[in-house]
Amino acid sequence: MDTTLFPTKGNLIKAKASLRLSKQGYELLDKKRNILIREMMLLIDKADAIQKEIDVTFSGAYEALQMANITIGISTVEEIGYAIDEEIGVHIKVRSIMGVEIPVVTIEEKEIKPQFGVSRTNIALDEAFQKFYKVKHLTVVIAEIENAIYRLAINIKRTQKRANALKNVMIPRYERITKDITNALEEKEREEFTRLKMIKAKKERAS
Repeated sequence: MDTTLFPTKGNLIKAKASLRLSKQGYELLDKKRNILIREMMLLIDKADAIQKEIDVTFSGAYEALQMANITIGISTVEEIGYAIDEEIGVHIKVRSIMGVEIPVVTIEEKEIKPQFGVSRTNIALDEAFQKFYKVKHLTVVIAEIENAIYRLAINIKRTQKRANALKNVMIPRYERITKDITNALEEKEREEFTRLKMIKAKKERAS
């Protein structure tokens, strides 16, 4: 049997302390959840704007690439593509939002310089290079945002679950225990008071 259910003043103090902590815990979790939701909604709006920019830039880049394929040949464009250096300037750090680790992805800003000779290229290929360079940077931004949204969503769900457990299980439980012990102690005090009155009356009659 749960000893916290015994109607003693010690258990009443423990029950009230547990109730107070449960309410404080719920308030903190509810605050955390609201902050995370607000942060996630801001990121969702930002992601929508970045994705639209990526779609437009991608479209322009592929149009320019298609024109380059037509004008200088697919095989030539493919050969030139092998001259492009692999991107190694992407760095990942983390920042914390209410205890949730969010990735911060950065890419080194460099001056856009074609990495191929000009003798076999044309304006269409230069335009494609510039637009794909922009897409690369936008992709880094959207990757950071989407990863952050995913992590926030996971933690919002987890925080909501813990908050619901406190609100719907723990707080009602300790409210019930506190009320039951209080009622039991008050009943015990009334019985003790009545008993003492009877003893006092009996003594008075005997004297």
